[in-house]
Amino acid sequence: MTPTPDRVLIFDTTLRDGEQAPGCSMTLPEKLRVAKALSELGVDVIEAGFPAASRGDWESVNAVAREVQGPIIAGLARCTREDIELAAKALHCAPRHRLHVFLATSAIHRQYKLNMAQEQIVKYAIEGVKYARELCEDVEFSPEDASRTELDFLAQVVEAAIDAGATTINIPDTVGYTVPDEFGELFRYLRNNVRGIEKVSLSVHCHDDLGMAVANSLTAVVAGARQIECTINGIGERAGNCSLEEVVMALATRSAFFNLSTGINTSRLYPTSRLVSNITGVPIPRNKAVVGENAFSHEAGIHQHGMLQHRSTYEIIRPEDVGLPRSSLVLGKHSGRHAFRERVQQLGFELDELELNRVFEEFKALADRKKELFDGDIEALVLRAENSADGPWSLNHLDVEAHTGTPASVTVRLGHTDGRVLERKAIGDGPVDAAFKAIVLATGVSVTLSKFEVHAVTTGEDAQGEAVLYVEHNGRSYRGSSISTDIVEAANRALLEVINRIEQAQKAGRVAGDRRDESARLARLAQSAV
Repeated sequence: MTPTPDRVLIFDTTLRDGEQAPGCSMTLPEKLRVAKALSELGVDVIEAGFPAASRGDWESVNAVAREVQGPIIAGLARCTREDIELAAKALHCAPRHRLHVFLATSAIHRQYKLNMAQEQIVKYAIEGVKYARELCEDVEFSPEDASRTELDFLAQVVEAAIDAGATTINIPDTVGYTVPDEFGELFRYLRNNVRGIEKVSLSVHCHDDLGMAVANSLTAVVAGARQIECTINGIGERAGNCSLEEVVMALATRSAFFNLSTGINTSRLYPTSRLVSNITGVPIPRNKAVVGENAFSHEAGIHQHGMLQHRSTYEIIRPEDVGLPRSSLVLGKHSGRHAFRERVQQLGFELDELELNRVFEEFKALADRKKELFDGDIEALVLRAENSADGPWSLNHLDVEAHTGTPASVTVRLGHTDGRVLERKAIGDGPVDAAFKAIVLATGVSVTLSKFEVHAVTTGEDAQGEAVLYVEHNGRSYRGSSISTDIVEAANRALLEVINRIEQAQKAGRVAGDRRDESARLARLAQSAV
């Protein structure tokens, strides 16, 4: 993509750098949902993953390359032939794709991680970029830990990468070490001392260890960078990455200062933020800039008075510009399907007819239980419907008996797609513990609970609560979540989501094993025939 002086490209690495952070891992279907949301958001580049990291990562990158239209699809690779070949194969079906190769350059990485001299670093960088360029016209090179690399050596490596064919040079602040003035000087130094740098697009990739990822990225843009690498909600390694929604709205809100634009549809920021939060299970802090619950809330009397006089007194961004709805009470039990569909679309979600019907029925049931329905209630219903795993188990009935000072008793009735209906009763330390035991008895799937979280997703005394749990089964970790006004019900449905995934994985494994056995049998028959 040719650099444009007044345009900043948005390179989203939520599916790679963001997803590899602890607690943020996603399944392949979840990655596809996020990738499609990023395409609708209007990002220029989606870094879909690190294909050499695992077979699962390769398949995820390949699926995004096949199914997501619009943005350039990128894959990360070390400067090794094997990594680069795997990435190229994963990306080949994308109409526009990019190989992103990297190699650490700082003294501390050279000594303790790579055990390489400067000459070796330059050699491997050249070889990696050249080989990537043989397989792809669009090649990005990143000198990892650039902000802690000696300036003269960094300039040497960057110039060598450009000579080898790199089309984008990305300068990472890998450990969030730099500060704005220093980082701006680094970019100016490279622009003044690297031959051929005017021919490539300069990029920036910042981490938030000292809380300056957005500030450092914007400083780099002022100093000549025309691509920002960032993630939704700022998720990523350690303290996270540069937050996409923050840096995009900074460029948009202060356009008179930056005189630059992006291709982002900002009205999609809030829905995309909520989607990523729901999938990863990482909540958005209330005071999070741009998309946090408090971003457009005003409690202090003087603020409220100013807002009543004119919104601009205390709001520099209009909530609707980022896709944040303003109304609180929007629909009720007497609302019709058409009004419900319109509100779902206003909130930034697209449902097919089957999904809409299912969510509408859940909405009507919820409206009978709640005095007030808020936008957050509708969001929760839609996200639950999008994220729910298909069978085989479903919760048909839940009966809870709990008294102070005595163990709780829970009876569950579960339905199975094969027609079975099982009812089991269990006693536990509390309703959730008893319910979990009853579900394990019914399904026969034993799991170890490692973490259980509950938080409200809407307001009011009858708010919906989200239950999120993490379990271990046969050495693997699983995450489940569900939302309900009854937190015991939400916990049960979250556990069933996990058990359904376990059973689906076991079934897939059995099918694959049967296929292998059949292939082996046919091979033996063929051999005996010979």
